[in-house]
Amino acid sequence: MNIRHLFSRRSLLAASPAAGVAASPFAALAQSGTVKFILPNATGSGVDTITRAAQPALSKALGASVVVENQPGAGGVVGLQALARSAPDGSTLAVVSNNVVIFPSVLKSLPFDMPGDFTPIAVVGSTPMVLVVNPAKVGATNSREFIALLKGKPGALNFASGGNGTILHLAAELFLDASGTQARHIPYKGVGPMVTDLIGGQVDFGVVALPSVQGHIKSGALRPIGMLSPQRTQAAPEIPTFAEQGLTNFAVDAWFAVIGPKGMAPAAVKKAHDAVESAFADPAVKEAMAKQGNTIRVSTTEQARAAFRTELAKYAALVKKVGLEPQ
Repeated sequence: MNIRHLFSRRSLLAASPAAGVAASPFAALAQSGTVKFILPNATGSGVDTITRAAQPALSKALGASVVVENQPGAGGVVGLQALARSAPDGSTLAVVSNNVVIFPSVLKSLPFDMPGDFTPIAVVGSTPMVLVVNPAKVGATNSREFIALLKGKPGALNFASGGNGTILHLAAELFLDASGTQARHIPYKGVGPMVTDLIGGQVDFGVVALPSVQGHIKSGALRPIGMLSPQRTQAAPEIPTFAEQGLTNFAVDAWFAVIGPKGMAPAAVKKAHDAVESAFADPAVKEAMAKQGNTIRVSTTEQARAAFRTELAKYAALVKKVGLEPQ
């Protein structure tokens, strides 16, 4: 998020009777009673599902009305740009996926610096990803059959993603690299339309966050081939991992975090972090996260800052490994 220094006008405010209120962290929050969470993801994405499940608890923890605003576009760049331009008063935050640390390696230009134009507040946890196929178009039911199908028809199948350079795109490319197979990439403007076309048969397969497709897997509209996580998830214990199906040393994590604009005052950062920690410890939220298969481990702010730096380097290496060209 983009937070400018709250005390840049302290000399002027000191002369005002309301100086203490105006200069305090979350001044705009105190005035409006609303905190907006920008999601640079479409409705129906994993991040969207997670945030909306936590929305009531976040509102309680912040003592304010929480508004969730989806701002998808350009794989998430549109929403991040809006966040970067937001006032640094704590009234605008964002929940993001690790898309944000992939962008610098896959996009030739960005309208912001990552992470320089943002304030990492907390890495909240991770969400499992699953490779799913359209059962009417793909007969494979497991990893061995699916890889054999891909090898028998090099480049004939296509796969969907939520956009170029997103974690869903990179995860699928890493699967193809690990399995020595080929497929054509069809990028979408968000997870919602991607899943719609997967079900409709316009695309053959794709990697998605489990919370986005749990209902479609249960109904049979989509067939799971394997989990990309190192271990099976309790939310879908019947779906094996790719590692246990013979594709060893293949696992991809998807994590999510809360960030704010650059320059947030330390007290504002602490207030936001404490609210996130409290909300995700709420019993109802913990139950929802377990049902979705999410693992919650709220980091400290210092750990979040370090994680953003190390993850930027990690994904730069992975992008280079699979040969994705910056666009």
